[in-house]
Amino acid sequence: MRELRHRRFFISVLGAAVAGSLLAGVAKAEELIVYTAVEPEELNGFAKAFQAKHPDIEIKWVRDSTGIMTAKLLAEGKNTKADIVWGLAATSLLLLKDAGMLEPYAPKGVEKLDQKYVDPADPPSWVGQRAWIASICFNTAEAKRHNLPAPTSWADLTKPVYKGHIVMPNPNSSGTGFLDVSSWIQMWGEEKAWQFMDGLHKNIGVYTHSGSKPCKMAGKGEFAVGVSFAYKGAQLKAKGAPLETIAPKEGVGWDLESFGVIKGAKNMAAAKAFADWSVAKDTNVMYNEAYAVVAYPGIAKPVKYFPKGLEGKMIENDFAWAAKNRKAILKTWQDRYGAKSEPKKK
Repeated sequence: MRELRHRRFFISVLGAAVAGSLLAGVAKAEELIVYTAVEPEELNGFAKAFQAKHPDIEIKWVRDSTGIMTAKLLAEGKNTKADIVWGLAATSLLLLKDAGMLEPYAPKGVEKLDQKYVDPADPPSWVGQRAWIASICFNTAEAKRHNLPAPTSWADLTKPVYKGHIVMPNPNSSGTGFLDVSSWIQMWGEEKAWQFMDGLHKNIGVYTHSGSKPCKMAGKGEFAVGVSFAYKGAQLKAKGAPLETIAPKEGVGWDLESFGVIKGAKNMAAAKAFADWSVAKDTNVMYNEAYAVVAYPGIAKPVKYFPKGLEGKMIENDFAWAAKNRKAILKTWQDRYGAKSEPKKK
């Protein structure tokens, strides 16, 4: 009897030890705080792919539009809770670098990337992932109903026929909006670009606080024309929306979804593991599922419903110029056109 009780006690202790060991293993899962502007519907897939290789690291996403996320990071400064900034515009990463917020780090395999998409410093403070490219989302059903011609150029959008039919992102909130405005200035110079935006403003129904929302609104038929980016137009068309994605003939702005490790990150080892995973070939293949231009050479395949010749229309984008002049550009834009912006969510 005593032996049986002893055996039960031993099994009980062993079970408790095993349970304690399992609980300790769960407790050891490291939480990685990732600030991002990547579209929400993509985040779960990226998290699953990363955690398949790093089950001991749990990702906590903090997500918002590019402009809002950039402002949040700059306001938090060195007190930010982020461990890594991931999928944010390269122009925003340059601002964070200038603010002393980024930890220089060369992810394993970064030398295999196209170096024009990587910070030239050694080691780099930021690394590009994939490019998102300005395009027009054009609702063919709404166009037929309102007898609207398909635009082929940015200049077309200033024609009176489009009055009230266009929606565009506010560049103060949206990285897509900012790349539009900065690209127009780079293409045409200050005077001509602001003249164009004056004409465009007359036809704008509303400015949104999201870069993808104009395309979504066009897809639903709320507007005929959404100034947005190619990925969202292609995605919505694939789901059945009556959209054509158009790359204006003058050229299109673009920016790089990029990442950088936060200096003094609480979970530095996890942040660097995430950075290493982010430059891997397999991860770039995932990037290419939705975006036609990725940082890893030789793997990008055409994305269905992207405009033909889109990559050839990408402007020579001066990221350093855009970052340096961002504050002044945004203030001028807001003073001139901000009254038509939709209310911000509280």
